[in-house]
Amino acid sequence: MAVLEQWRGVKAIPDIEYFASGHRTCQGCESVLVMRYIAKAAGPRTIVTGTTGCMYVANTSYYSTPWTIPWMHSQLGAAGSSAMGTAAGLKALMRKGKIKDEPINVIAFCGDGGGADMGLSAISAALTHEDYNLLMVLYDNESYANTDIQLSGSTPWGAVTTFSPAGTKHRIMHRRWKKNTPGLLAAGHAGQSKFIGTACASYGLDFMNKVRRALSAGGPTFLHTLDPCPKGWHYDPELSHEIGSLAVETGIWPLYEVNEGKLSFTGPTRNILLGRAKRKPVREYLAKQGRFAHFTDGDYDYFQSKVDEMWEHWMIPGVVAFEMDPRDASLLQK
Repeated sequence: MAVLEQWRGVKAIPDIEYFASGHRTCQGCESVLVMRYIAKAAGPRTIVTGTTGCMYVANTSYYSTPWTIPWMHSQLGAAGSSAMGTAAGLKALMRKGKIKDEPINVIAFCGDGGGADMGLSAISAALTHEDYNLLMVLYDNESYANTDIQLSGSTPWGAVTTFSPAGTKHRIMHRRWKKNTPGLLAAGHAGQSKFIGTACASYGLDFMNKVRRALSAGGPTFLHTLDPCPKGWHYDPELSHEIGSLAVETGIWPLYEVNEGKLSFTGPTRNILLGRAKRKPVREYLAKQGRFAHFTDGDYDYFQSKVDEMWEHWMIPGVVAFEMDPRDASLLQK
């Protein structure tokens, strides 16, 4: 297990890059920053595995890659399996004396289709094996973006995708709320995973320090990032950073971590909870994206009400999506 110290400010971040030029992502792609931050935070003694998805295709086109550290491709849905297999293989080789016994970071990344949907079981399985040090990062652009922006379990309510277009008969085709993947993993793997958290590349220092805390925790860990996507969300590529910030500032995407069973909030989310800042209206975030261009005032109000409900009625905002029955609460008070 590597123990990586926390960076107190941007001046402490090294200039060297382990995810360099050579990728072929869309203009304004926020997932590029996620890969860059992961590699920079982890350092040179790192092995990265990536499942099929946007960042696999963009990172391996025409026999070239931006990775300057070892990396390998794994099948769609296999982030947990590839991470655990790599960590187990390294541990065995070190035990047999075939390679130097030293801390080597193992990081697996996957999209929301390959992680929150198809790969959820493998991620869950990896989190149960406490003997292996690894980090799984889910980069979430809220669709199956690699195959033309289809609906995923992480797609927000009302968003237009190729599978949920706004029509004359059904203006709102997608009626499910976004899957709470980090919350369900934190609740379901209490005492197993030592670190589960959320992040956004708009807050680079917070992001990279969470990567370093996860890699230093010992055991299997998980980080879920929200990645604005110009192609799938229909906005000007120059707005990626701003849209990521608004997702946090409106309370739609809370920044938090569960470290050794203890919950803590970070960045603007912490300031909101402490009363130092107010949540911005969700309309400021939604109205900048073409995938919500069909929204009426009533749709904005409904979306706002759901976010308000999360903050006002859930036991833990963004983590536990239920509240105690009043009858049971009264029994506990007795």
